[in-house]
Amino acid sequence: MSRWAPSSNRATGDLNRVEAPVTLRGYLLCAFAAFGGILFGYDSGYIGGVLAMNYFKQQFGHHQLHDADAYNGYNYDSWQKSLITSILSAGTFFGALFAGSLADWIGRRSTIIAGCGVFSVGVILQVASTTVSLLVPGRLIAGIGVGFVSAIIILYMSEISPKAVRGAIVSGYQFSITIGLLLASCVDKGTENRMDTGSYRIPMAIQWVWAIILAVGLFLLPESPRYYVKNDKMDEAAKALSRLRGQPVDSAYIQDELAELEANYRYESENMHSSWIDCFRGGWKPSGNLRRVMLGMAMQMMQQWTGVNFVFYYGTTFFQQVGIQNAFTISIITTVVNVCSTPLSFWTIEKLGRRTLLIYGAVGMLVCEFIIAIVGTVAPEAHAANLVLIIFTCFYIFFFASTWGPAAWVVIGEIFPLPIRAKGVALSTASNWLWNFVIGYITPYMVDANQGDLKSKVFFVWGTTCTLCVFFAYFFVPETKGLSLEQVDRMLEETNPRNSAKWVPHDTYVSKRLPENREREIVRPSYKESHF
Repeated sequence: MSRWAPSSNRATGDLNRVEAPVTLRGYLLCAFAAFGGILFGYDSGYIGGVLAMNYFKQQFGHHQLHDADAYNGYNYDSWQKSLITSILSAGTFFGALFAGSLADWIGRRSTIIAGCGVFSVGVILQVASTTVSLLVPGRLIAGIGVGFVSAIIILYMSEISPKAVRGAIVSGYQFSITIGLLLASCVDKGTENRMDTGSYRIPMAIQWVWAIILAVGLFLLPESPRYYVKNDKMDEAAKALSRLRGQPVDSAYIQDELAELEANYRYESENMHSSWIDCFRGGWKPSGNLRRVMLGMAMQMMQQWTGVNFVFYYGTTFFQQVGIQNAFTISIITTVVNVCSTPLSFWTIEKLGRRTLLIYGAVGMLVCEFIIAIVGTVAPEAHAANLVLIIFTCFYIFFFASTWGPAAWVVIGEIFPLPIRAKGVALSTASNWLWNFVIGYITPYMVDANQGDLKSKVFFVWGTTCTLCVFFAYFFVPETKGLSLEQVDRMLEETNPRNSAKWVPHDTYVSKRLPENREREIVRPSYKESHF
């Protein structure tokens, strides 16, 4: 295995031959798709800073007599802040669900490009807005586009990435999200003191740049070979796989991997189809579709209930409310911690595994959250309490960014069989956005001074939910590192989550379905490979 990339493999003997060695070119081709995370991260992150801008309060708010946070007596209501923030998640929820069917119809890559187009329409409406009544529809439409991208980019990356580095590549998506959040914080910081529409329109308009880069880049990448296999286009699958693996189309590596993809799909198709109802069949047995879908949806729900988006959505206004000076600067610091911590997962997710990261990451987060809550409750007005809040929020973000942030996305891209993979990932991503919406909507009512006014006590809530994350990861999450997506299917049929790390592949789908003398046989395309 190449030294330039973190990688993992289980002791599989000759079964490793089913997939070609990882090349730098193939790695970079797969990794580019992670750029979609910038779209997600920036769109999620810029709104918190915009909501705290004085000009935005004056432009979008109304006269408030007794609001300490008002500017020149103008501010928006808590319900408006909730709606502006959370409506994006409502759009992404429906966008992700629709994308599950669209990706099986027009392809993974085309669905992501279409999502960039829908997103661009939403950006135009946001930039044009001067009232909440136009801003909200703009964020809703942009959310639908983000739903397309966030659901299918994970599916696309998981399907095209080599098994040895799949975790690291998909983790790059979370890293891109953190970069998007950081860029949003920096742009907000740069425009916060402007007293014209540029204060909020500049951050909004920059969203469009990321959509254009992603759409153009994906146009140049190949479609998922597994999508072609699913649609019985074996020649096209061979071409795409050849480009991704950096091997000639008639090489033994491409023949073997393509034969295994086809054999696995034929095996799975005997017992299921690709309808939405098939996602909920199979009962609660380890390999049942229902169990896998519930695992994916619960995984994304738990990622949201770690509470990290409370910091990124409302961190600026929350720090202002608890009396911390330079709230914008503190928000940028927490975002920098997020960016710098995530690359650690590129190595740990392949060496330690998904399951280990999820368990110990949740333990680290809950400790930090309970410390913040206890100190903030015992000494709410003390300078030390604010220091504890800042320091342990940074530690808390470190644990999230290096564990649950990337690992939750990696797992949902690996656990579904090909016939329902697009819809399973879409349901999981929709669950993420549903709970993102819920948290975004209820948080102002928990912490705003004229509502719940929990202040640091809100971290008791996040500490409790992170405790649940520990038990969830231990009892329900399997270890998938070092396995192809087809081997993950077999592993889920033969073992349980607590013993999954010990499982090793022992045969292939080809060997079980074809006579021994045809195990390596595949129909070769009738064209010459371009080696592009």
